[in-house]
Amino acid sequence: MVGKNYQFNYDFHHQTTQPVILFLHGFMGNLDEFAEAIELLGDEFSYLKLDLPGHGKTQVLAGDDYYTMANTAQGIIDLLDELNINRCFLVGYSLGGRLALYLMLYFPQRFHQVILESASPGLATETARLARIKSDAQIARKLIRISSQVDFAEFLLNWYNQPIFGAIKNHLKFESMVESRLKNYPLELAKSLQFMGTGSQPSLWEKLRDNQIPLLLLVGEHDCKFIDINKEMSQISAAAQLKVIPNAAHNIHLEKTLEFVQNLQEFFKNTKYDNNRT
Repeated sequence: MVGKNYQFNYDFHHQTTQPVILFLHGFMGNLDEFAEAIELLGDEFSYLKLDLPGHGKTQVLAGDDYYTMANTAQGIIDLLDELNINRCFLVGYSLGGRLALYLMLYFPQRFHQVILESASPGLATETARLARIKSDAQIARKLIRISSQVDFAEFLLNWYNQPIFGAIKNHLKFESMVESRLKNYPLELAKSLQFMGTGSQPSLWEKLRDNQIPLLLLVGEHDCKFIDINKEMSQISAAAQLKVIPNAAHNIHLEKTLEFVQNLQEFFKNTKYDNNRT
């Protein structure tokens, strides 16, 4: 899509008779984030995947304000319009999960059902948001100072030492995931973190209470922080159900791809949908 604000890099695998799933990747990911899951799903769905602003080959053509969640969400809705996708399923991971939640709450007429993997509605208090903004700014400065692929690789290895990622470094696919992350541009990632980080995004906790779109919350059993967050989400939203995936941490679709796909199939399979394209 080429417009006045964004040039999205996207891939739309469309099958006329199959409903569309829009996939939104996490921080430092790209449109290939869910490639293995999509391969397992095969011809069951049509697939729209894209690079979020600050990631991959997507270009922000306007000012830095267009890295924000609100403007990014509107840009994605504009892309759906351009592709004549009236309604679709929605899956988002981490950063992409926070964005997917925003899309669901502000554009509910566009989505049949939504799956959030290791996501949150943001931070509920101004104090928590300010502290997180300060923390994200420190990380952004580290990204800005990166001057080589060696520096970037070191940053990534440190990033995945965070407790929420569990033992992901021991996973057979970890090295290939890091190689994929290295295709990003640190300066662009810094902008994403500054303008669409957890501290900068609007809190969605109160709006979540009124949600009526069927919502599946996936968390890994070793991701204690997000288990607590998602338990609270499931308690305040009658339309939400929580599923804890055994032997996984934050990145379920990498660590437990088959279980991730099975949960997606089970949740989406009984949905009655009309034409996905206008």
